[in-house]
Amino acid sequence: MTLKVKSWRYFEDVSVGEKRKSNLKLITEEEIINFAKQYDPQWFHTDKDEAKNSNFKGIIASGIHVAALWRLLDHEINSDINFVCGIGWDNVRWKNPLRPNSKIYVTSECISKSNTSSEDRGVAVFDH
Repeated sequence: MTLKVKSWRYFEDVSVGEKRKSNLKLITEEEIINFAKQYDPQWFHTDKDEAKNSNFKGIIASGIHVAALWRLLDHEINSDINFVCGIGWDNVRWKNPLRPNSKIYVTSECISKSNTSSEDRGVAVFDH
């Protein structure tokens, strides 16, 4: 058996202005309901009949589900970067509900880089 060695990108390999886009992912009603039942069991995420009476007029994905989907798709396009850790999110907003049968994708753009006190590390900021 041959092991595939991952080709890592490091801080110096990331370029300000580089853009990436994930594949499309279809979000199903079943996926929204199953996630919500386990992690955010609010009625407008889990009960399609009751959700029709909500302000959203139907089932919508939980915000934490949207965040998890973002992470999954971001990992698809940026998992080759040898990150130490993510240090935060700025200005995160859910402007529109994520509904069943939506096709979503993630984009990322490196908008800045700065060195730290460590010679082999820095901070890269991405816009998603």
